[in-house]
Amino acid sequence: MKRSTRHRERQLQEENERDESERAKQCPECESVDLVKDADRGEVICEGCGLVVEEGNVDPGPEWRAFNHSERQEKSRVGAPTTQTMHDKGLTTTIDWKDKDAYGRSISSKKRSQMHRLRKWQERIRTKDAGERNLQFALSEVDRMASALGVPRSVREVASVIYRRALKEDLIRGRSIEGVATSCLYAACRQEGIPRSLEEIADVSRVDRKEIGRTYRYVSHELSLEMEPVDPKQYVPRFCSELDLTEEVQSKAKEIIQATADQGLLSGKSPTGYAAAAIYAASLLCNEKKTQREVADVAQVTEVTIRNRYQEQIEAMGIHS
Repeated sequence: MKRSTRHRERQLQEENERDESERAKQCPECESVDLVKDADRGEVICEGCGLVVEEGNVDPGPEWRAFNHSERQEKSRVGAPTTQTMHDKGLTTTIDWKDKDAYGRSISSKKRSQMHRLRKWQERIRTKDAGERNLQFALSEVDRMASALGVPRSVREVASVIYRRALKEDLIRGRSIEGVATSCLYAACRQEGIPRSLEEIADVSRVDRKEIGRTYRYVSHELSLEMEPVDPKQYVPRFCSELDLTEEVQSKAKEIIQATADQGLLSGKSPTGYAAAAIYAASLLCNEKKTQREVADVAQVTEVTIRNRYQEQIEAMGIHS
């Protein structure tokens, strides 16, 4: 009896607390739940009737106010967020190369030589061992290649994380740093859905295409990277943009890829060559003809590849050339 009474009392107490929390989320005047926080005034206001439900709330934000991005950057007293694209994750300090004081005035020659020595030692202590030197060089290579390819920052972050994992698993031993860094960037592009072919990656890399492909297969297998097959439709907008083709050609090329891929024609074919052939076929059908050479140069494939894929696609679509 005592146990059941205590249990009932606990249930009533929980129900009362639940009712109080629900009432606290409602406006006491109009019972509206549309409550808005005003961080500047530290108040909670009802949108329905304008009643100030709570006041004197603690604002955890900064004490200063800013109305645009440049003002916020000037007044902010914190540094940039941590990033995987730097070997020290951006946590160490950097001594500026300008030999000027806080007021912008040039410093004396004695101070200049002292700053030069400090700068030199700062660079030395940032990399304490061979592993960090390896990481520093590899991440700078990833950054250089990503800039040349024009991929977003998220791809650089993912490539840096993959390279860190490869370094931790000791997959670099016996392979070139540039080769592993390039293969990590290629893997990151595929993971993030940013289509870049091996030929494009090889153009900005210091290693050849064969080594990149071999290293990529090794790294993806050892790290168990789950890679989906590249969809040729991802290449269509970029190739069409470089060829100055209209939206009509883009949609027609995607339609050709979808229809022929459903028939199993894509299996075992290069996605760039397949996309290039579909664009060539679409340009003919939409009366915006481009030569096979023009399309091949943009897609970095041969004219023979385009001719072969083109014939297969138009036969599958039932179109007579």
